[in-house]
Amino acid sequence: MKQTKLWMLAAILSIICGACITTCCTSSDDNPVVETQQPTIQRITERGKLLVGTTGDYRPLSYRETDGNYWGFGIEMAQKIAERIGVGIDFVQTSWPTLTADVLTEPQTFDLAIGGITITDTRKKTMLMSDGYLCNGKTILCRSSEVDRYQSLADLDKPEVRVMVNPGGLNEKFANENLPHATIIVYQKNEEIPNQVAEGNADVMITEITEAPWYVHNDPRLAAPLLNAPFTHGEIGVLMRKGQDDLLTLVNSVIAQMKTDGSLRQLHEKYGLVYGY
Repeated sequence: MKQTKLWMLAAILSIICGACITTCCTSSDDNPVVETQQPTIQRITERGKLLVGTTGDYRPLSYRETDGNYWGFGIEMAQKIAERIGVGIDFVQTSWPTLTADVLTEPQTFDLAIGGITITDTRKKTMLMSDGYLCNGKTILCRSSEVDRYQSLADLDKPEVRVMVNPGGLNEKFANENLPHATIIVYQKNEEIPNQVAEGNADVMITEITEAPWYVHNDPRLAAPLLNAPFTHGEIGVLMRKGQDDLLTLVNSVIAQMKTDGSLRQLHEKYGLVYGY
């Protein structure tokens, strides 16, 4: 008799716990894809802040002013994600050479990374990447007086052409793989490279179609002659460590909603970027 009662009690508790789990993880009508009680989002909610890793050197996607304030396309995307969760936001400095290590480090220093991060198969092997929210591709900046000199990769791949790149990112990787004969100059501060080109300390900067228009617009000494014919085609997304599937679902939900309601297009227009969705 006692064994029967214990078995019945266990069965009842199992049903109650199952119902509780379903209730906690079932999404609301207003937010149908977000499971707010899964581990990552629950931790962020309890902390009251979304911690966002960003380089702060990539106008107009992520830039850190001297007063410590951040602005840019990616920064506004991060703010939208924090708003969806219902928390504030703190930005954590990272860099292109250390980006992967910073995402994977223990203890974890930020929840996600954003701002000019290209979606690649290599990154997806060891980390999670969101859906794309910005079209991307490799292009160049050069002096406006030398536009006719650079019309193809072959024009760049010459010993007399000084190609400047920031260290540790995909720009350096692209230059090393595609310009074996050019003179590659690695310069530590990405945000200073356009001015280095304009001042004549380098001839060309390998950059992205997301970054080049901002510099051309703000510095008449610079041009992007291959802006409409990028060497590569890709997308920029949000990067995070594996095991954060609930956060990934939420981020993808924010991106999808912004594509649907037109706010993503408005953000493209605000920063002078081509809308490709």
